[in-house]
Amino acid sequence: MQFKDIINQQEVKKKLTEMQQHNRLSHALLFLSNEGSGALPLAIAFAQYLVCEKVSKPSTARGQQSEPSLFGETVTESPIPNSESQTDSCGVCPGCIKAQQLIHPDIHFSYPVVNKKSNTPPISTDYISEWRNFIKENPYGNVYDWLQFIGAENKQGNITANECNDIIRKLTLKSFESEYKILILWMPEYLGAEGNKLLKLIEEPPANTLFILVAENENLILPTIVSRCQLIKIPLPGIQDIEEALLERNNLSPETARQIAGISDGNYREALQLIGNQDDNWQTLLRDWLNSILKNGPAAQTKWVEDVSRLGREKQKQFLRYFNHLLEQSIRLRVIGSDNKNGTERDFAERLNKIAGIEQQQAIVEELERAAYYIERNANAKILFHALTIKLYHIFQDKIVFLAV
Repeated sequence: MQFKDIINQQEVKKKLTEMQQHNRLSHALLFLSNEGSGALPLAIAFAQYLVCEKVSKPSTARGQQSEPSLFGETVTESPIPNSESQTDSCGVCPGCIKAQQLIHPDIHFSYPVVNKKSNTPPISTDYISEWRNFIKENPYGNVYDWLQFIGAENKQGNITANECNDIIRKLTLKSFESEYKILILWMPEYLGAEGNKLLKLIEEPPANTLFILVAENENLILPTIVSRCQLIKIPLPGIQDIEEALLERNNLSPETARQIAGISDGNYREALQLIGNQDDNWQTLLRDWLNSILKNGPAAQTKWVEDVSRLGREKQKQFLRYFNHLLEQSIRLRVIGSDNKNGTERDFAERLNKIAGIEQQQAIVEELERAAYYIERNANAKILFHALTIKLYHIFQDKIVFLAV
């Protein structure tokens, strides 16, 4: 994977390459990002950059002569393209090819896993084949996608004490082919107290050993680990960046790409999920919900809750995100007076403005965000949507704004 494969993040890419070029690379980096920002593929692309022969051996990489071989003749390396003045890996040298296939012997991975066999503590290596396929198919996926990919079902993923011991073993060995030994540790939030086993290695690593931790919630990482890392924040791509990526990579029409980019709000993983569910008519589902709240009464509300509870967690989150998107357009339409959305969305946004004031809309946005948070944490869908329906009824009818407890 190369930097050019990552959506936007130009400032972060520049910072990383300059750190390497000016010998200011810390031995432990913490990539902190929101879901869908591309922090994991960015870490993989940076690891490939570090093992690329164009970067680590620029003279031979440009086709210059190397030392004579054992038999006296001078060996000339095959030229490798010198594009972009070493701001990206070349993609064609042996190091890059192995890194792209996730088989480079000096790039190691650690990630949450579940037991394959009872009474056998798992380690990441047990799932390396699945990991390679997952990154190839879904590099912007989250930990939920990963655990479903390996068939974890309702099991909780972990990074175990056995995994920590395996990391220590791997990183105390000498590097095989490149200057660096690199560990990409995805989701260190899943490290419990056993993560303290890694403290000495992180603080005093062997020469040219690099830790790249990729996380979404700094508060869930052991403070002793965070304090030993250089923090690099990875922002979400802009909506325009997502729209361009959808046009280039997914063959969408400009109108569909614009709509999905707006709903996903910079989360490329969410955008891809929305593409997979283009046939879902969120607007009809939303219209039925609002009609049940404002006109049809408890029987219609109960039926709607039964229907939405069968959708599954990911579709429920997407539906709430779509409603939030329309509310944001309604507020923008009310305040600014213009938008660039299609006629159907604009019409719906205008109708929302007729049934709710701006304070009510803002209150609903907060309730929807809170509901999505609880869905992510496996809340009971029927109870959650029943409670949300009642709250929205009172926000609409009584102009009550619920405050977070």
